[in-house]
Amino acid sequence: MNLNDPESFRKLDISDMLSQIDQLPQQLSQAWELGKSEPLPNWDGIQNILIAGMGGSAIGADLLAAYIAGMCPVPVIVHRDYDLPAWANGPATLVISSSHSGNTEETLSVYRRVRESHCRILAITTGGQLADLAERDGSALWRFNHTGQPRAAIGYSFGLLLAAFSQLGLIPDQQTELKKAVQAMITQQAHLTADVSDVRNPAKRLAGQSVNRWVAVISSGLLAPVARRWKGQISEIAKAWGQFESLPEANHNTLAGILNPASIYPQMMVLFLKAPALHPRNQLRSDLTRQVFMLEGIGTDTIEASGDTPLEQLWTAVHLGDYVAYYLAMIYGADPTPVEAIEGFKKELQQA
Repeated sequence: MNLNDPESFRKLDISDMLSQIDQLPQQLSQAWELGKSEPLPNWDGIQNILIAGMGGSAIGADLLAAYIAGMCPVPVIVHRDYDLPAWANGPATLVISSSHSGNTEETLSVYRRVRESHCRILAITTGGQLADLAERDGSALWRFNHTGQPRAAIGYSFGLLLAAFSQLGLIPDQQTELKKAVQAMITQQAHLTADVSDVRNPAKRLAGQSVNRWVAVISSGLLAPVARRWKGQISEIAKAWGQFESLPEANHNTLAGILNPASIYPQMMVLFLKAPALHPRNQLRSDLTRQVFMLEGIGTDTIEASGDTPLEQLWTAVHLGDYVAYYLAMIYGADPTPVEAIEGFKKELQQA
């Protein structure tokens, strides 16, 4: 497909995923404002927090945990599984059950265990069983309206959490930082939208570089979960295989695996996400790791996140990745919205 013919996108993008990507800055702003207005109990004495979620709900929690790591005085654990770890017990633990649909079975399993553990609980959802259970139990419940795919609601899954942590006094108020991040996304977006030609559009160029290649995304610190987000979007939107790695860990294992099989190297593309907010040693590791890959004949590129603050850099990197995945879907001729493999698997799981 010709990426400079956006009119042709509509033939593939039947559910208009592009508009949801375009509106992500506004969604993030709306989520923050909604979260500030939602009520929370007067909880004190919280010593640890577990955020339960899967897919699009979990990645928002990953982004939140990475962003507040240097300012939140209690540990924040993202839980992608059933049940609860043994340490999550009693009122000193806050469990946040986040499920876009409210019907995610892993997250529902966690919620049911929370009732037995006497943890404090906040449910975040659009509805479904989770909302029903929270209303029945009198649990704290935050609802939001979003009719698209969970992965397209990342502004909500992050923004509501950010507001909750701010309300609880676990982090400073983020009003100024959030507004700057939204503006940075809008400024960058002027170069990423469908009407911008590939010559001036870095997302279209990156998508072109990634066609017919095994894409791996590598980053560190603040942007490590962004690498995971890119991988998830490449898989769900472009229906293509993706991989993500984190530095410095990848230098202690993954780096040793570049010798075999050499025959696939021409089909690989490794993208390194960087930002000024990352640790200087990890920025150096990124550059040196890329050099090693290039010497082995592996295609690479470095993407520098734009923005002055960590939150700006986090969200401009997220937004760029969404556009890259979308344009890659267009090249592959894939409808970016449905995930038939995932839905089919869920049905088989329910029937088993």
